[in-house]
Parts: sequence; structure tokens; C-alpha cells
Amino acid sequence: MRSEYNPRFNPELHEMNEKLRKDLMRSLESYGAKTIGDLPGMSEGERCKWFFWNLHENLDEFRKLEPTLIGQITRTQLCIEDGQLTSNQRVEVAKSLSLSCKWHVRLVYSAYQNEDAYSIGEGAAELLISDTAPTELALCKNQKAYFDSDSSLYPNQLFLHGWVTEAVWEAIRGHLYNPTPNCHTDLYLRDNSMFPVKPGFDFVAGPPGSIGITNLEFRISSHSADRRTTRRAEPLLQR
Repeated sequence: MRSEYNPRFNPELHEMNEKLRKDLMRSLESYGAKTIGDLPGMSEGERCKWFFWNLHENLDEFRKLEPTLIGQITRTQLCIEDGQLTSNQRVEVAKSLSLSCKWHVRLVYSAYQNEDAYSIGEGAAELLISDTAPTELALCKNQKAYFDSDSSLYPNQLFLHGWVTEAVWEAIRGHLYNPTPNCHTDLYLRDNSMFPVKPGFDFVAGPPGSIGITNLEFRISSHSADRRTTRRAEPLLQR
């Protein structure tokens, strides 16, 4: 079960959530204190703990690695719920998108001018489709989502809960259901859009220990095989 929370300030609730967050961070500290050189030998779950702890407790130094969360979308499911008739005789239709993802964290090593990506487990992105912020999601103004884990499975299942506009949905839907095996879509969460849900970051909300998201980015990629096929079909230039 996830902890109940409310983004509206309540001193007692705020104090309880902060205590839960600190307890969680203490349980992750032994993993979070490891260096980036230890990551290759760590398990997916250990890397996930490392990521959460550093974002909460070592943010300034962690930002220097330009961390990016990448959700490789492996399966999609669209849910359309027929709502009730409104006062102006219109039926409200609720739409939501469920994306099964394999999550990776990409880190930039400026000293070596290279970057590496590390798997941190599987999970899902549950996105409501709406032109206005849905009331059923307890998010702050301008917040798009929060990223957390199911406490009974932590850290093997990671979840993102948020929303996208109808325009974004229309832009990506054709790519999500593209039958071409060499085309895939990833969900990008960049370092400048991820903030720990803790005191001092009151513009994001979520369960204790979660990560608030202020921007979602979808990236559509095609395999080089598609480009090779196109080149072979083109006539050779005469020399």
C-alpha cells in the first residue's frame, strides 16, 4: 500500500510524511553512498536505491551527472471509461494510458566525456489524458507526474503517475502502435525536471520518498536497419 498524502499544507501530515521519508532514506543510505564506479557491479534494485537516495540526499552533486530516467516502452494499454451525462447534456469520457516500461538511468561523466546507462528495474507509467490537470491526481501547479515505487515490491517495480494533454496523446499514439519492429518510443525524464518530494521543494507533491516530475518528454527512434533499407532502394549515383 502506498502512503496517503495531500499537497495542501497540513503541519501534522507534513511532519508524518517527512518522518517516513527520512526513515526510507536511512534504509537506502548504504547503497546511495556508493560511488558511480560501483554501479556496474550492483543489481538493478541496488542501483534504484542509489538513484533515489542521491536525488533526495545528494542533489547538488548528483545534478553534475546530468541524470536522465529513460522508460523503454514495451507494452501499451488505452483505457476509455464512459462517464455520466453532464448538465449540458454531454457525456464525459475519461481516457488513461498505461505504459509498461523498462527503466534505465543515464549518467554523464564529464571528466571522461562519455555517458553510460544502467538498468534500474521494470514498472509502468500510468498517464491520464486530459487538457486540464485531473483532480484525481494530487499534484501541484505545473507538475506533470511523480515517480515512486510500490513499497511491497520495492525496488523491483517502479511507477510513474501523471497526465498528458490530448495534443500530446494525438502526437504519440501512432508511434506507440506502430507495427514496425525497428521503431520504438521512450519516455524521457531529464534531470532538470526531477525534484525530490521533501521540504524546500513545495512545487512538487507525492508519497514520502517519491520524485516529482515537472515535464514529460517522449522520444521516437527508428533502428538503423530502416535507414539501410532506404539507402539500398535509392539508385546509385553515376561517377
